[in-house]
Amino acid sequence: MSKPIKIKYYTDPGHGWFAVKRDLLISLGVERHVSQYSHSRGKTAYLEEDCDASLLFKALQDRGLRYEIVDCFTNKSSPIRSYDRYNPISTIQFSFVEI
Repeated sequence: MSKPIKIKYYTDPGHGWFAVKRDLLISLGVERHVSQYSHSRGKTAYLEEDCDASLLFKALQDRGLRYEIVDCFTNKSSPIRSYDRYNPISTIQFSFVEI
């Protein structure tokens, strides 16, 4: 059995985001369904907890993939709030650069 996928769950006093690599979103086929309420930086997407995270978890469960959530809490405003808004087009272009 393969190791579970580790997903960091970043929270601050007002909100939370699940951090995953963009290539995981592409391989699961959900990259175009993530809203602009989520953020991205480099190779990582930070999926907003109230809506977009459910896309990820449903796709993982549908494929029988195991995952482990690692909590990362700060009592200050998270820097994730200042990251770029998620853009599915940049994720697709990013994936072409990586090939």
